[in-house]
Amino acid sequence: MSAPTNDNRLHGDPSISAHEGPHGDRSRFAHIANAPQTGIPFQRDDVTTIYERSVEGRRAFSAPPLDVPARSLDELIPAKLRRSASARLPQVSEPEIVRHYNRLSKRNFDLDTGFYPLGSCTMKHNPKLHERVAALPGNARLHPLQDPKRAQGALELMYGLQQSLGEIAGLPHVSLQPSAGSHGELAGVLLTRAYHEDRGEKRTKVLTPDTAHGTNPATVTMAGYEVVKVGTNADGGVDVEDLRAKADETVACLMLTNPNTLGVFDANIEEIARIVHGVGATLYYDGANLNAIMGVTRPGDMGFDIVHFNLHKSFTQPHGGGGPGAGPIAVSERIAPYLPVPQVVKRSEANGTAAVFDLEHDIPKSIGKLRGFQGNYGVFVRSYAYIRSLGAEGLREASEVAVLNANYLLALLRRAGIAEYLPAAFDRICMHEFVLSGAPMKRDLGIRTLDLAKRLLDHGVHPPTVYFPLLVDEALLLEPTETETKETLDDFAAVIAEILAEAKQDPQIALNAPYTTPVRRLDEAGAAKRPVIRQPL
Repeated sequence: MSAPTNDNRLHGDPSISAHEGPHGDRSRFAHIANAPQTGIPFQRDDVTTIYERSVEGRRAFSAPPLDVPARSLDELIPAKLRRSASARLPQVSEPEIVRHYNRLSKRNFDLDTGFYPLGSCTMKHNPKLHERVAALPGNARLHPLQDPKRAQGALELMYGLQQSLGEIAGLPHVSLQPSAGSHGELAGVLLTRAYHEDRGEKRTKVLTPDTAHGTNPATVTMAGYEVVKVGTNADGGVDVEDLRAKADETVACLMLTNPNTLGVFDANIEEIARIVHGVGATLYYDGANLNAIMGVTRPGDMGFDIVHFNLHKSFTQPHGGGGPGAGPIAVSERIAPYLPVPQVVKRSEANGTAAVFDLEHDIPKSIGKLRGFQGNYGVFVRSYAYIRSLGAEGLREASEVAVLNANYLLALLRRAGIAEYLPAAFDRICMHEFVLSGAPMKRDLGIRTLDLAKRLLDHGVHPPTVYFPLLVDEALLLEPTETETKETLDDFAAVIAEILAEAKQDPQIALNAPYTTPVRRLDEAGAAKRPVIRQPL
């Protein structure tokens, strides 16, 4: 992938450098460019790809002499499967390779670099112990096609994870197959379809709140249903009367998360469940916000039939970056017959003395297989290690501290100098996250939520989620998680206050941010419409 050129210029006037203010004062932004307050170096080097660094004949590695009998390539690979020309790989020295990857790592912002309050995504610390456990040879080197008889340890771990997730959800039957939260959503809606079709019912609609995650309506459409939006009441919960008016025998399911993406726990959840079940529909729980309630309450106890988990959110599998994920699902008794195959099961030998773990394929009403193999096993190891290391009390404490941190940060942001520009969208006790509205900031200071987010990067903080949920004007969605300290939250609130005070004096600073990142503010619309995804070789 080709990288955009870093011309180190302000967003407005391309003739102004990063060290020169709009009035020609070259020292005006010097402190920003060097970023002493964040410890982030200003990266002035030109952006070049590894291919552009390639020089014919350079090598990072020389293979030792062959110590086995040589064989013809014709014997090893059929001619029809071989390349007609050599792969066009970069030719670079070992130091260049090391510098290339080191340089790339420094161009990324990650949770090991700084505070990452990305609302609705639970970007919490991933304990390094879990990485060591996942890297143990018995975990990292197990072949996915290994016979179950020779993979008893892995199957036992997967079975234990299923049991743990079932207990956390309050729903006894679990499948680990889905590869991500969105995949878990799709599995849940396909299970709903199978359930209704098995009963001879043809239902056409799925209800989703207007605060729903964006993947919910996409999932509904993929599964062949019509999306019907349900409104939000003045307290930030589901508008029960709107739900009652739209729930009928054509509805297959209501997709919901509780607490929702406003950070609000819906006290009407039992009534919502009665309405949905009263018309024969299923109730689906989007597990993106499970971090707020682990060990405190359970979706199954609220009346949900299907839950998906985000192991990369609640259970500390590293999040994002295009790596492997996992979105297991837990279901009630009436949905269990339709779960994907194979299922990890525990059997007893004939003499009843030893447990044997196996893969069960004989599930006649199953929706089938959702992916190759049994899931991303390394993800399971990390998440199981997290659950076992904390235990029931530790999981509950994690959720309680996540809620405490969110309410503490919300209290800090209610202070003078902040609250008049960034008021809470729903000013009540929140759960693990909350939403602010930047509408007054836009009106009174002339900067948008996006500008505030970009300026945060100069202070060594990853921006929160912006412009979501859609029903809040200039939305800013923050989730501090339980793994951040009081000092981190205090510093974040101070940075917000500093940016707002700065914008009062000169909004152009925020409008032209960021200054310390390797690439300045990009044309996001242009990047979406005309992406550069190939590097000519």
